[in-house]
Amino acid sequence: MDTGSSLVWFPCTSRYLCSRCNFPNVDPAAIPSFIPRNSSTAMLLGCKNPKCQWIYGPNVESKCSGCDAPGSSPNCTQTCPPYMIQYGLGSTAGLLLTETLDFPEKKVPDFLVGCSILSARQPEGIAGFGRGLDSLPSQVGAKKFSYCLVSHSFDDAPVSSDLVLDLDSGSGKKTAEVSYTPFRKNPVTSNSALQTYYYVNLRQIVVEGKHVKVPSEYLEPGSDGNGGTIVDSGTTFTYMERPVFEAVVKEIGKRMANFTVATEIQDLTGLRPCYNVSGQDTVSVPELSFKFKGGAEMKLPVTNYFVLAGDGAICFTIVSDNVVGTGLRGGPAIILGNYQQRDYYIEYDLEKERFGFKRQVCA
Repeated sequence: MDTGSSLVWFPCTSRYLCSRCNFPNVDPAAIPSFIPRNSSTAMLLGCKNPKCQWIYGPNVESKCSGCDAPGSSPNCTQTCPPYMIQYGLGSTAGLLLTETLDFPEKKVPDFLVGCSILSARQPEGIAGFGRGLDSLPSQVGAKKFSYCLVSHSFDDAPVSSDLVLDLDSGSGKKTAEVSYTPFRKNPVTSNSALQTYYYVNLRQIVVEGKHVKVPSEYLEPGSDGNGGTIVDSGTTFTYMERPVFEAVVKEIGKRMANFTVATEIQDLTGLRPCYNVSGQDTVSVPELSFKFKGGAEMKLPVTNYFVLAGDGAICFTIVSDNVVGTGLRGGPAIILGNYQQRDYYIEYDLEKERFGFKRQVCA
C-alpha cells in the first residue's frame, strides 16, 4: 500500500520478470502472477476509454494517433499505451486493464489496474492509495482509510497490520483522540505526479523544545510546485531536503555533544548522525516533534527516529540527499515516511480533506 502513488498494479502473465528481486524474504520464482486470459472480466484498456486519460492526461491523443488517423474506425481498438512507473528504488512497466474488483460486500466493475510484465526491485505489486483518479480509494469511492504500522526490527520478517477502508457516506466524524490537520493541494495543477501526493501544512519542527529555523519555501509548495510536506506510506525513512535536514541535525548535535560520532557506523549504514553510546546504561536523546496547522502535534517516540546500529551505537533515522547546496532539488521538501509513522493510528479523511493521527500500539 503506497500513498505516494495511485496506480494499482500486480505481477501479470506467465512471462512476468522481476530483476534484482532476490530479497531475503522473497523468492522471485514463487511470485504469484495474474493471468488475464483466465479471467472472464479482464479487458485491455482502449485508447478511447476515458480512463486512459487518468494515466496520460488530456494529451493522450498524441499517444493514440492511430485512432485519429484518416479513415480510422470510430470504434478504434487501439489499446492505451503501456505504462512505466519509476519509484524511489525500483520500477515497473506493463499494460493497462479493466477488471472487476470483488470485495466481500461490494463489487467494483471496470476497475483500472496495471498488468505489469517487467519490474525492478518491486516484486509483488503495489496498491496505489494516492490522490489520483486511478487510486484504489478513488475508484471504490472510499470516504476515508486508516492504518496502523507495526513497530518491527530490520530482520526482513514479514509483519502485517490492518488497513481499513470506509466506504460509507457521511463517515466524516472525528475519530476519538485523533489530532487532525487539513490536507492542502499543490498549486501546480499541470503536474499529475504532484497532484497525487497528500500534502499537509507542517508549520514547525521542534527539537527539545526549540523551533528549528526552516525557510518557508521548504514548508510550503511554491508557485513552481517545489517544497512542502507530504505523507507517504511507501517511503521508509522520513526525507528532508538538505538545508532542512542540516538545521535539524545541528540542533540534535548540540544536545548530543557528550557522545562521540560513530563515523564507521555512519559509513556502514548510510545514516547520520550516529553516536557511540557503548558503556551507557541509559541514553537521553533530544525530543523531536512536528507541529501542523490547526495545532496537531506529532511527538515522535525515540524509537521512531533513532535506531540501535552495530555494537553500542545509535543512528538518526531521518535522511537527506547527498547534494550540497541550498536550492530545492524538486518536488516535496519533506516526506513523512513509514518508519516515523510506526505505532500511530494514521487516518486519511478524504471526505473532510484532513490527515489524522494518534499514538497507538499497533498489532
